[in-house]
Amino acid sequence: MSQQEIVMDVRDVPQKSKWLMLSLQHLFAMFGSTVLVPFLTGLSPAVALISSGSGTLAYLLITKGRIPAYLGSSFAFITPIISAINDSGVPGAMIGSFFAGLVYGILALLIGSFGLDWLMKVLPPVVVGPVIIVIGLGLAPTAIDMAMNVDGNYSGKHFLVAIVTLAITIIGSLFFRGFFGLIPILIGIVCGYLFALTQGIVDTSTISDTWSSIVGADSIGTFFGAIFVAPGFTIPFVDYNPLDVFSWSVFWIMVPVATVTIAEHIGDQMVLSKVASKNFLKKPGLHRSILGDGVATMIASFLGGPPNTTYGENIGVLAITRVFSVFVIGGAAVLAILFGFIGIISDLISSIPQAVMGGVSILLFGIIASSGLRMLIDNQVDLGKNRNLIVASVILVIGIGGAMVQFNIAGVDFKVEGMALAAITGVVLNLILPNKEDAYGNGKMFEADENNEEA
Repeated sequence: MSQQEIVMDVRDVPQKSKWLMLSLQHLFAMFGSTVLVPFLTGLSPAVALISSGSGTLAYLLITKGRIPAYLGSSFAFITPIISAINDSGVPGAMIGSFFAGLVYGILALLIGSFGLDWLMKVLPPVVVGPVIIVIGLGLAPTAIDMAMNVDGNYSGKHFLVAIVTLAITIIGSLFFRGFFGLIPILIGIVCGYLFALTQGIVDTSTISDTWSSIVGADSIGTFFGAIFVAPGFTIPFVDYNPLDVFSWSVFWIMVPVATVTIAEHIGDQMVLSKVASKNFLKKPGLHRSILGDGVATMIASFLGGPPNTTYGENIGVLAITRVFSVFVIGGAAVLAILFGFIGIISDLISSIPQAVMGGVSILLFGIIASSGLRMLIDNQVDLGKNRNLIVASVILVIGIGGAMVQFNIAGVDFKVEGMALAAITGVVLNLILPNKEDAYGNGKMFEADENNEEA
């Protein structure tokens, strides 16, 4: 794409009359997915929005305002967060999230010092692709349970709501064009919610109470107090002592997942570079973007939100609008933070029935699994080669089967399970099996476009 096609370049400041609408587009594009992750994990959607906005602002600062990327809640961490919360509560999950973000920082230093080739040897497509498939298929039971069960019992009414929500989301994904084609998830949730209202399965009492407080406010102070509400942050050294909740089990549940999300991050940077006709991997550099992603995840861990990652939905907005201004992205981040403090929005999100989210999740989790398969296909990984077939097969069965390794060292319990164990096993197998060159396919997974230089 030529530079002449760009409507607004990376450092251009939009006109005030257009700034709000351009930023709202990005907010809507990320909204459905960002609130879905905390909804599934039991975290606060309001905190997730604030974490998303704060993380994006930090990312823009670290990348020197040169990469127009928006960061939202990471789907890869859904299962690890649930496991970590079951093990050590929300504080323990946040400690694990912090260390996962720290991995990004360490990796950024290594890439800045030694380049990218060594990372390709550790994370070839034959490892990353199957692990991504595990992420999607591992979440499949959660989606189905949310879609058709209420307190463990089958409900035809709830399943109907889920199917209608799924159908609308699919129709939106296939047939909507322009901006609406970028937000089929949000449209599916909204339409599913409206249908759920007709089925009588939506509890709107909290929304009504909040709205009554706003309408019945007898002073400006009371009015703003009813609108703006501090969400339920989980802050270290305020709500808990990190040393008291740290668990090696949670560490091994959360940290290995960073290897997969880092690979996804690199892929997003390559796509974004092509869309914007610049080479962001070279300037400001992949080490900066990875560091920004890691810092965003650590910020989320300080607030009680899910880990962050760059969002493909927002890259889609950039591709269609050709508006690459980081000021537009920053505006969306500020709006996300503001939305997180508006109580009635939090009440509205909390009132969404599980059946609606389950319907959307059926498609989303399937897409995650399919994207792992696509990585293998795009990189032309030959599964006719025995070593590739072995690596992929072992990763899939260990990850989806829920295998676990538990051991005790010096009185300290360690536990590695599911996706984390699958990722570690895949990396080790790939490093020790012969014919390593077969694992790379066509070798283009992390290959930057040399002709895609920044002007």
